Amino acid sequence: MTPPRATAGMERRIFLIATEESGDRLGASLMKVLRQRLGDAVQFEGVGGRAMAREGLESLFPIEELSIIGLAAVVKELPKILGLIKETAIVVTEASPDILVIIDSPDFTHRVARRVRAKNPKIPIVDYVSPSVWAWRPGRARAMLKYVDHVLALLPFEPEAYRRLHGPPCTYVGHPLTEQLTSLRPNADETRRRAESPPVLLVLPGSRRSEIRHHMAVFGQAVGLLQEQGTPFELVLPTMPHLQEAVVDAVKGWPVQPQVVIGEQEKRAAFRIAHAALAKSGTVTLELALAGVPMVTAYRTGAVEAWILRRAIKVNSVILANLVIGENVVPEFLQENCTPEKLAAALREALGDSELRRKQLEAFGKIDGIMSTGNQPPSVRAADIVLATMHKARQG
Repeated sequence: MTPPRATAGMERRIFLIATEESGDRLGASLMKVLRQRLGDAVQFEGVGGRAMAREGLESLFPIEELSIIGLAAVVKELPKILGLIKETAIVVTEASPDILVIIDSPDFTHRVARRVRAKNPKIPIVDYVSPSVWAWRPGRARAMLKYVDHVLALLPFEPEAYRRLHGPPCTYVGHPLTEQLTSLRPNADETRRRAESPPVLLVLPGSRRSEIRHHMAVFGQAVGLLQEQGTPFELVLPTMPHLQEAVVDAVKGWPVQPQVVIGEQEKRAAFRIAHAALAKSGTVTLELALAGVPMVTAYRTGAVEAWILRRAIKVNSVILANLVIGENVVPEFLQENCTPEKLAAALREALGDSELRRKQLEAFGKIDGIMSTGNQPPSVRAADIVLATMHKARQG
């Protein structure tokens, strides 16, 4: 469907809310396409980070104010967070935009959306990035009917989940990773390095300080066991600048010293030569699958959080790559199963000529077809639905 273009003299006010870096990037790409569609007849307002600022958004507050880690910190900052939710909802309601687009961060953005819908039901609301209703708290899907007009899904199985759970209309627009395949996949020289000995083994302990704290020791012990057992490998640990000091300090006690590489570009370069990986669960498993890197996955968290998650999670795998593929080809070692011995044994298979490795590579070969959006980038598909929802609301 081709969305209607704005006519002369009809300025459209679009309010966007993104409170994390990943959402900020999605918001910026969406804004760029919306401006291409609407030209000068669009005004952006809302909450966002540096990427959205480059597209012309002046944020109501710096999103760094919501970069709060740990339960104790959240409790301490709760009055401030609730104040920002209330303030943002008031600004949206008073601005009365043509549409509100909330992007990820459901603990913040959905609370704003509910307040806006209660105060001004005429403002259409689009949710870009579905909460994980298919994994836990499925009742949220039906609850969203009251305040969300359309969900833009990043994962291909999500629209069916919303139909099954009786939630709002949901459309798969595509994952931003599908636009980054050239940076994930090797050229001829890099393909040769993947096949050479010693094979490159990636270690990916996480992108949050809490994940570094929970994973670094057991990951280090696992690669130490792997070396003791005579398995050859070259160890590479990609991380981000804000974690560099913590990671470098943690690996000092490892029996095998990894090459620590810093930043997104260096991480992608490491993906392109990697033979296998040990990774914590999360989006990185989908990156590795798209890059064609067999993996072993693990996750550890605090005892209280683990107790809650065990009772809440409703899927038979927490690994995103498995969920997208529809088959549990990637082994996962969670909590008490995340031991050096179990990780080392699985890594030997991932590095060697094993059935585990062959099954993963075969499954990863199907992922392009599963995640395909035809010839339209995710941001274009998302913009089309935002404009169509806005037009429908105006006509209504």
